[in-house]
Amino acid sequence: MDLQYVYQKKRTEFGRQCLFSDKGPDLIDNYPSNKECLSQYILRDPVNQSTQCGPIQAEHSLNTTRANYVNYGINHTEGGWPKDVNITDEEQVKRYRRKIEKEDAYVPTVLQLCKAMESNVLQNNAINIYQQYFSDVEPTPLVERSSARTVNVYQDQNPIHRPINRLSWSPDGGTKLAVTHCNLKFQEIGLNDSYHSYIWEVENPNRPLLVFKPSTPIVCMEYHTKDANSLMSGLYNGKVAIWDVRRGPDPVGVSLTDVSHREPVVCALWIYSKSGLEFFSSSPDGQVKWWDVRKLNQNLENLILSSPGQVIEKSVGASSLEYEATIPTRFMVGTEKGILISCNRKGKSPSEKMGLKFQAHMGPVLGIQRNPAFLKNFLTVGDWTARIWSEDCKESSIMWTSCHKSLCTFFTTRSDGTLDVWDILQQQKQAVLGVKVCDEPLCCIRAHEGGRLIAVGNEKGTTNLVQVSENLSTCTKLEKSLVTAMFEREAKREKILEARNREIRLKMKTKSAQALAAESAVEIEKTEVSQDGLLSDPNVIQAEEEFFEIVACELRGQKPKAKTVAAD
Repeated sequence: MDLQYVYQKKRTEFGRQCLFSDKGPDLIDNYPSNKECLSQYILRDPVNQSTQCGPIQAEHSLNTTRANYVNYGINHTEGGWPKDVNITDEEQVKRYRRKIEKEDAYVPTVLQLCKAMESNVLQNNAINIYQQYFSDVEPTPLVERSSARTVNVYQDQNPIHRPINRLSWSPDGGTKLAVTHCNLKFQEIGLNDSYHSYIWEVENPNRPLLVFKPSTPIVCMEYHTKDANSLMSGLYNGKVAIWDVRRGPDPVGVSLTDVSHREPVVCALWIYSKSGLEFFSSSPDGQVKWWDVRKLNQNLENLILSSPGQVIEKSVGASSLEYEATIPTRFMVGTEKGILISCNRKGKSPSEKMGLKFQAHMGPVLGIQRNPAFLKNFLTVGDWTARIWSEDCKESSIMWTSCHKSLCTFFTTRSDGTLDVWDILQQQKQAVLGVKVCDEPLCCIRAHEGGRLIAVGNEKGTTNLVQVSENLSTCTKLEKSLVTAMFEREAKREKILEARNREIRLKMKTKSAQALAAESAVEIEKTEVSQDGLLSDPNVIQAEEEFFEIVACELRGQKPKAKTVAAD
């Protein structure tokens, strides 16, 4: 593994100081003229003198014949077809080829042509076998072993290490990385804790590019989708703040307390808008708020996660958010009770805005990610598993991972410090690659837009930049079609299972209703017989009770209890 260490130091901190002073010129040497030597020279006016050291030869010139080069292209067309054969029709072409191959002169002709072709091929023996000469032919993929390695490590500058809660890549090709440090555990924020968060240059892990100095910890932070100097963040006290890298470590705008959240802002994302200055945030207080950077003193819109009615005391706390720019009016909210809500901002009422609900996990939904290539499918992470869902199947996920011994914090990270890389086409029961990044629990992850770099943060405040092999970050030509077929197959299977379960539940409900009706009829008949007084014989009454009990057991699908008869 290549190790590099960049040491930076100012020029003024080393070397001896240069001292300058005013001083006139010094005469080093002087050669005066000698008048005695004047008699040895002959004065001529004018004087012409020529000198030739080499032998005198006749003037001539010689040059080789210059080669003239011409650039031109060749249009290769497939010829030799008869007029009655349409080369665009595959059936006619195949039929004609089979006819020619059966002729007796076919094999000798091919052998004769191969000799001339072989001599021409051997002349071009200095070619690059790895160069792609034809653009319409897909290069043969090289067999590469799945691997990953740690490229850089960015450590918390505070002596009291704090967990990393959010990572965000800059939009200018991912040259910078924003890291927020915040301890969200209950009553564990001390007075001496530092509230600093950082922006790191990817190539310089020694010193952060910028240190944010807020008055309260930053829980989440996101780069603007187009401006690498603007950032948006959610704070621990429920407010949202706007930052500008060019203006230093202090925020340029903070929301008012009256319109902010009641609890820490756990997630905030930029949304697609005409101005490009709108975002929305969520919090465990059960609210989703929309903001405009230019007007942080009020909300554009407010949605309370309670149904029916907008009662904040009955709302469900939000734990994660998801937004895809290609469908700007829709978003997803993960709650602390494991329920996933698919929302539509254009709904007229709160019930229409919160249209679909999925019972995703047994605990809080820690992460949501929609597939950008398959918009109907999305991934959720919570408790000990990661699940893939389809919007067409509401009752169950179409795919899921096996339960891990350690808690799944995000899709490829675990609380035991392991980074898992999954390839669902290759195998679904376990990850294709597991990398032990550190011994501390991993709490957040963010992938670079290129796919090969993955930033992983742990609870000790250290960010590890991991680079995966190329075969794990690129897709083949048939991979998209194969994944589409797999998702459709799994969704169809879940729909069949859902229909079967509904049918079974309906049958059980009907059967239980019939059993209750039969028991009621038996009780009524027993009451009528006892009130009539016609059958007062104890043996007859006992026989009737046994008969009605057998009938009730048959209706319930149970075997009647065996009776023991004592001998006289």
